[in-house]
Amino acid sequence: MERPIAAPRATPIRLRGLVSSRVVNTIVLVLVAVVGVLVIARIWHRGPGYFAQILVYGVANGSIYALIAIGYTMVYGIIELINFAHGDVFTLGGFVALALLPMFGVKEGQPTSAVILPLLITLVVSMLFCGGVNVLIERIAYRPLRHAPRLAPLITAVGMSFTLEGIMFLWRGPFFLHFPDLLPRARIVLGPDTTIGAKELTVIGVAVVLTIVLSLFVERSKLGKAMRATAQDRDAAQLMGIDINTTIALTFFIGAALAGAGGVVFGLYFNSLSFDLGFSAGLFAFTAAVLGGIGNIYGAAIGGLLIGMVQSFSDGYFDSTWTQVVIFAVLILVLVFRPTGILGMRVPEK
Repeated sequence: MERPIAAPRATPIRLRGLVSSRVVNTIVLVLVAVVGVLVIARIWHRGPGYFAQILVYGVANGSIYALIAIGYTMVYGIIELINFAHGDVFTLGGFVALALLPMFGVKEGQPTSAVILPLLITLVVSMLFCGGVNVLIERIAYRPLRHAPRLAPLITAVGMSFTLEGIMFLWRGPFFLHFPDLLPRARIVLGPDTTIGAKELTVIGVAVVLTIVLSLFVERSKLGKAMRATAQDRDAAQLMGIDINTTIALTFFIGAALAGAGGVVFGLYFNSLSFDLGFSAGLFAFTAAVLGGIGNIYGAAIGGLLIGMVQSFSDGYFDSTWTQVVIFAVLILVLVFRPTGILGMRVPEK
């Protein structure tokens, strides 16, 4: 009598995995549909004017996150490191500007024409200072660990973040600091219940100009080509005569300069700073970089705009205490369903 052939065990396991994935996808789709219905109902109730106004605020907030996210994505693209100290460099830019403005005699209530030049000088100096600090961080903390296991530089990045927060805490204290309100308060009427002010225009304008300049620099300059070559294959770039250390250091400098500009713009827009501001702003910007496709400059800018809109719509239509939950839920969904982000692409392991 022949023995019966046992059924293969792999088939039930594959079926269970298929059923589980379908159940999870169904649950996620149902939750997204419920949230979508709630959002549409709130938007319909508040009217189109309120929606347009929240959209304006979202673009302004997203422009700030875009400046931070670009620094994240540049550093990751070239050495595959999440520089968690980047958010605190952003805060440092605002602190430096807050210290420089009184030196130029800038005070609230002065005519706009009298503060434009000092403000531009302050912006440039803050960007240069933040860039120099980030280069120093890369030289001291990250370069010695460049060939170490990935966990070592990641832990070091977290340590540098807390170090910068501690320095700013000792420098200016644990309080919220008032940043001078220097921008005009005039607003342009766009429609019923919808306006846009000089603050929003300044934030959006600075972000757009810096993003375009950076993109042109990376695409057309010799250093930009060296950065792209180093990001693609560090060893091959070194064999072609590219100075890897200088290229990586300049990448850290440029990313931090943009973050420093974001800190100054944040102070001008919200008129408030605190030593731990970079923690939440940095996490939001990291989410934006992942959403847009970490390693892609345009993706980081788009992701920053989207996260800024998510934050504004959550604050405007729902309870603001849920905003962080919503943003990090977006991060989880992106990592689960599209880990490469909107404009990212899969690349082979180096």
